[in-house]
Amino acid sequence: MAAALSLVLAACGGGGGSDSASTNAASASDTARSGSASASASSVAGVPATDTASTTTPAAADTGTSKSTASTAVVGNAANAPSTNTGATSGASTPAASAPDAASSVTSTPIPPQTARLFYGVNGHNNEGGAYDISSTALQLAQLQDLGAKFYRNEVYSPGTANKLAGIAQIMAAGGVTIYPVMLMGIDLVNNEDEAYNAGFALGQATANSRRYPYYEVTNELGSGALVGNVDGVYPQQYDMAKFRMMRGVIRGMIAGIRSVDTSGKIVMGGETWLHYGFNKMLAQGMEPDGSIGHPKVDWDITAWHWYSEMGDITNACGGTGCHNVLAELKKFGKPIWINEFGVRPNFGTDQQIADYLVGNRMMAQFVALASTYDIESIQSYELYDDPPTGEGPFGLLKNDGVTQKPAYSAYKNFVATHPM
Repeated sequence: MAAALSLVLAACGGGGGSDSASTNAASASDTARSGSASASASSVAGVPATDTASTTTPAAADTGTSKSTASTAVVGNAANAPSTNTGATSGASTPAASAPDAASSVTSTPIPPQTARLFYGVNGHNNEGGAYDISSTALQLAQLQDLGAKFYRNEVYSPGTANKLAGIAQIMAAGGVTIYPVMLMGIDLVNNEDEAYNAGFALGQATANSRRYPYYEVTNELGSGALVGNVDGVYPQQYDMAKFRMMRGVIRGMIAGIRSVDTSGKIVMGGETWLHYGFNKMLAQGMEPDGSIGHPKVDWDITAWHWYSEMGDITNACGGTGCHNVLAELKKFGKPIWINEFGVRPNFGTDQQIADYLVGNRMMAQFVALASTYDIESIQSYELYDDPPTGEGPFGLLKNDGVTQKPAYSAYKNFVATHPM
């Protein structure tokens, strides 16, 4: 393949599922953060599109060693990524917007025994500007340490962004915080699964070349863009065949690209959201939307998921196909679970109501109480800083000046301190 590929990136943030109650300027858009990338096919020539990678090797320690700049031609800039379809249709699966819940408090949740594992984390956007550009790495590290957060999830979408994050990760690791990359890529300008695979391979290889991470997340809410209408996403037939195949190519390519450099880092299956676990089921089973089997399978080490306030109870989430225990469905994959985006919609209520819900019985308190039952290894709040006015909204624990703490900051900090994991 000789032509360059221009790709739209499905970016992290904002979660899945529409916030139908959003009627004011403070509410967050459900459109995903976005960027674009171009991948030269010549940089991955000779990589078979049928190559699959096993990802069950143990994770390597985050040593802080920065790798050399990758030569893969992947160039990033801003563009619109495909977003979850939120139009109302028969059997629609838009979560109802949540009202402030008086029962959402931490007082009724038992405190689990302390263990040595990492558990609490936060999302950041060091490659997307805003407060992250005006806040030094040292300041961000100090804030994460104060919060008690050990994981810091950030996006990459090109060799340049990968190298930038690698430098930040080295400083963070010395301070006891583990950064891991979520690799962003979409399918808008690829034509088939082979092209998607080659582009994914290039970004996966570039990311692993920039630094040997203990974890790599492959894509972000990608499957949402293949849904056929506003459906739950629990069944194969609810996904578009052509889009699914290209998305499978991106994911398989990313994993193979990582494995061409790093055979130890664990693969985190890109966080999906709401009831869209049918996408992951097809990947794991080698199935396609028409129900046929025998197609390429995808293996991974950790299943990631995203959950936001309008989605309600993650163990009893109700859509057009009925009510589902999402954690029970995710546990069937046989992998540890990370809830690596959770947050409260900015139009939920006052800042204090948002803080109370964040740590309450449908978010942090529930996740902690159910951690041993469903093998939840980590939960990661969305996000450290508010977006600027042109972004998705004020989801942050701090305002977009990078220094002003919101009520959610102290709520998160106090919860972590009183619920060691």
